[in-house]
Amino acid sequence: MGKGILIVDDASFMRMMIKDILTKNGFEVIGEAENGVKAVEKFKELNPELTIMDITMPEMDGIQAVKEIKRIDSNAKIVMCSAMGQQAMVIEAIQAGAKDFIVKPFQSDRVIEAVKKVLS
Repeated sequence: MGKGILIVDDASFMRMMIKDILTKNGFEVIGEAENGVKAVEKFKELNPELTIMDITMPEMDGIQAVKEIKRIDSNAKIVMCSAMGQQAMVIEAIQAGAKDFIVKPFQSDRVIEAVKKVLS
């Protein structure tokens, strides 16, 4: 299994926020992607220990990307991000294989809690 975390979000400031929270807490961010298509490519290339994935993105959404990544590696660890009010999508993401989800706007302690839980 690779080391480090892949962050996937179409908003660069969101990626920056997550990266900031993770690096301040001693985690290594090894890659970023701005949509599901890129997420799958980066996953193949980097083999991250964990992927943090937004649900709503252009080209390929997070749920589709989770399914693709799970096809590549059934043990892939993925935490979904969603804005408030996307509960149905969160459930779909969990059914697709995501291990946990974080709601935007992010609270750093919740991000770290989810990451630690999924990686333990």
